[in-house]
Amino acid sequence: MSSFNQNVIEEFRANAGKVGGPFEGAELLLLTTTGARSGKPHTVPLGFLRDGGTPLVVASAAGADRHPAWYHNLLARPLVQVETGTEEYEAVAVPAAGARRDELFAQVVRAEPGYGEYQGRTARVIPVVALQRTHEVPDGEDGIAGKLLSVHGWLRAQLARVRELAADRVREGGAAPLGLQLRQHCLAFCHTLEFHHRSEDAGLFPYLEQQHPHMREFFRRVGEEHAVIARLQEELVRALDAPGGGAGDGPGEGFSDRVERMSRELESHLDREEAQLLPVLRALEG
Repeated sequence: MSSFNQNVIEEFRANAGKVGGPFEGAELLLLTTTGARSGKPHTVPLGFLRDGGTPLVVASAAGADRHPAWYHNLLARPLVQVETGTEEYEAVAVPAAGARRDELFAQVVRAEPGYGEYQGRTARVIPVVALQRTHEVPDGEDGIAGKLLSVHGWLRAQLARVRELAADRVREGGAAPLGLQLRQHCLAFCHTLEFHHRSEDAGLFPYLEQQHPHMREFFRRVGEEHAVIARLQEELVRALDAPGGGAGDGPGEGFSDRVERMSRELESHLDREEAQLLPVLRALEG
């Protein structure tokens, strides 16, 4: 990270989002992406505009011929952290496409003409990215049980969004390429699901099995379910970038079919986990 950016970030965080110098009076946010190669967090200060209540950021790179690193990062890992002057929240970064991108870029240029000058300097189409706040799980119980319910609620909400977007594609004829919005939400769901199950398998479940040996068979079955869901997740990710827009590689096995199967498997799995684990977790914390 450049020392200039680091100074802006530190000033932003110390002054509730207000900074001086060349950005004085500008509306800024901090965007934290996950490095596409490094896997490490990468924070940049960016100017933004709003489309309704949704922040828009522009991958202008001051008109350079290459997209900025943060844009490549969010294509690989769509789940990002957003900091404004008053709050911090999680979002799915969704680049606009086609006519929608053109509409939003025209809106951006009307508000900030400099972006039009940047587009004039490069042959690449400068992306406009919507930072769509993820589902917020209402406050409930605390502790590990509460955390489990929170993560499960997030996964259910994101999968419901993916199903909705996939159904929209089917209603439009099903032959259209997968949209960026569907791709980004699906990747955010898949990456979070993978991390959650790995954390359970490596940490929570071995600890609980040690405390409750009689649950060994339950944890064995859950491990098998994790393996099945991991295969479905891998199929979804492969289908996202497959030629033909995720039409699938088996008879009748299109993208929407894969999403529906994932939904059935995951909902049953989460329900079983909650029925068995929540009483145990609550007892540990009580």
